Amino acid sequence: MKRMNQMLRVNVQLVRKIWGELPSKALDILRVLTTEHNLSVAAGDLQLLDGRWYVTHSGLLRLARRSRCSGIVTAIDGNASNPFNNRWVFKATVYKTSHSKGFVGYGDADPSNTSPLVRGSELRIAETRAVNRALRKAYGIGLCSVEELRYLTSSSEPAKSAVTSAHSNGNGSGNGQPRLRDQLCLLIRQHNLDPTLVKAYAADFCGTETLKEASRDLVESFITQIATSAKKDRDALVCKLNSYAQPVEAKP
Repeated sequence: MKRMNQMLRVNVQLVRKIWGELPSKALDILRVLTTEHNLSVAAGDLQLLDGRWYVTHSGLLRLARRSRCSGIVTAIDGNASNPFNNRWVFKATVYKTSHSKGFVGYGDADPSNTSPLVRGSELRIAETRAVNRALRKAYGIGLCSVEELRYLTSSSEPAKSAVTSAHSNGNGSGNGQPRLRDQLCLLIRQHNLDPTLVKAYAADFCGTETLKEASRDLVESFITQIATSAKKDRDALVCKLNSYAQPVEAKP
């Protein structure tokens, strides 16, 4: 119990540092996810987008390992898949114990619901989605997973398509699309980037003192830039970010 309370404190502190103060409902859900499922914000198990919590694929796998999951079996659904059109459907079965009948989940992916940044990976994405759904069912996770979200898999322009409906200044959206800040946070978490350096790079990219002062169009362009860079050459992007690190002053 002491360890769980400590993890909850760490989760709440980190959430406030990343996303600021949250509504009491969001904090209540975080408490349940922490105490019942031992999910960690620092480990990347959870993601907050547009005020809603989502679980990640890595978080679900860690939960399965902690719970001593007996096994996960995946198979392509040949009847529903169409390799010619690059459409794939997977069936995943999670066995919590060696005697479990199994919890089944299906996942699909094709060029219409995957991002151009991951084009050609539809088969792997479909399998990931199937595994996520089976794991959520097996362990009673009532949250959608990040990998299942439609706005992260739009087929129009890379990255930018995911934020086209966000309102000015990137503070929110009116049709279920994520806020620009949430999109940037997601990229940071997905590619394990330093948020402070990303913000410094963003301000320089937008030509403003702080990211908050930048226009929506500039922020959208920056998100497109950093998403493309992370996909093509993450190491080069990290080197670029490190150039914005503040030098450590020598002690007298």
